[in-house]
Amino acid sequence: MSDAHRSSDRGQRRAKAAAPPAAVDIGDLGAYIGFHLRIAQDASFRAFARNTGQQGIKPGRFAALMVIGRNPGIGQGALGQTIGRDKSTITPLIQDLQRLGLIERRPSTDDRRRVHLYLTDAGKTHLSRLKRYARAHDRKLDEIVGAEKAGFLELLRKIANALD
Repeated sequence: MSDAHRSSDRGQRRAKAAAPPAAVDIGDLGAYIGFHLRIAQDASFRAFARNTGQQGIKPGRFAALMVIGRNPGIGQGALGQTIGRDKSTITPLIQDLQRLGLIERRPSTDDRRRVHLYLTDAGKTHLSRLKRYARAHDRKLDEIVGAEKAGFLELLRKIANALD
């Protein structure tokens, strides 16, 4: 079996797994905004991973790299707050990025309990590549959302702010 054929088969299996069969009764879930937000988010993450060629890419990595890149020296707590992660999930994310050689942790000069986060050269290169994919991915989302993008983003922010 060719690599292209195997890849096509995997893509079809993922597509089937992503959408429940028509005969499955989801009841009130069909009317729940939260359910549809999660389904849309998952679909977006899968599409982004497919386009980057990194099936194992984790959603928080790009956001974390982007924020660290824009805010060299940011603390772990501020990063977690900015990207919507709590302490229990931000620590493994930071450890993962450090293990991959994408960030470095430097101790604070005024408080030894604090560390500051910086992108490594490899992290900057990786982020630059991911940004290209993210821009292309966002263009696809722009096509889907259309002229309502500003209102849609405002509505998502309103949901996040009201529920947090």
